[in-house]
Amino acid sequence: MYKDKTFLVVIPARGGSKGLPGKNIKEICSKPLIAWSIEAGVKSKHVDEVMVTTDYQDIADIAKKYGANVPFLRPDFLASDTATSFDAIKHTIDFYKNELHKEFDYIVLLEPTSPLREDYDIDNMIEKIVNNENEFDSIVSIGEVHEHPSIMKKIINNNHLSSYCQELEMKTRRQDNDVAYFPYGVAYIVKTKSLLEEETFYTKRNTFYEIKRYQCYEIDDVYDFLAIENIMKFEWGI
Repeated sequence: MYKDKTFLVVIPARGGSKGLPGKNIKEICSKPLIAWSIEAGVKSKHVDEVMVTTDYQDIADIAKKYGANVPFLRPDFLASDTATSFDAIKHTIDFYKNELHKEFDYIVLLEPTSPLREDYDIDNMIEKIVNNENEFDSIVSIGEVHEHPSIMKKIINNNHLSSYCQELEMKTRRQDNDVAYFPYGVAYIVKTKSLLEEETFYTKRNTFYEIKRYQCYEIDDVYDFLAIENIMKFEWGI
């Protein structure tokens, strides 16, 4: 709790993964990948509860071992490739309200595929959004993109190379371009009411929290996994 506002951490972790099978419980630096996100939520001084929504019993068992609550297994229709994070989180909100009779002012989404969090990131984001609650309804972690959109290309008719976004001017020196950012999954925090109304973490009144260069990675395949594992070893001395 922070300034009388309550926070539920939701960590979505379905069993099926095409890019890297079993990635959510694959060991990285001696812990299952999902454990890094659970422990980050548990360490927060402002978070009231950490839960994992999953369709897979092995993930549920590991999540409980590292301190998360797993009050249900996610229905199959919410574990498909077409199910969205919003669908799974709305199901969680409804379950807590209707079955557990618990409601929270804010939802904190932690993606297990973005384990590179500083100990203070979640609390800093909570404090920023609550201290500015009259101006903003959500906050998203962002990192600077080094492959600038103005130099990206696309292939046309399987033969020709073209600018991906022709409206963007490509300047000679990279540093002369406007800085571009990508929303990495360190944390997304949103007022529960706003999330249900707008069905997105990018609400109309949205602000940001900038993360460090080394945190600008997330795991989609084995190459991302290897990169992040070595970043952990280098940055954290694990």
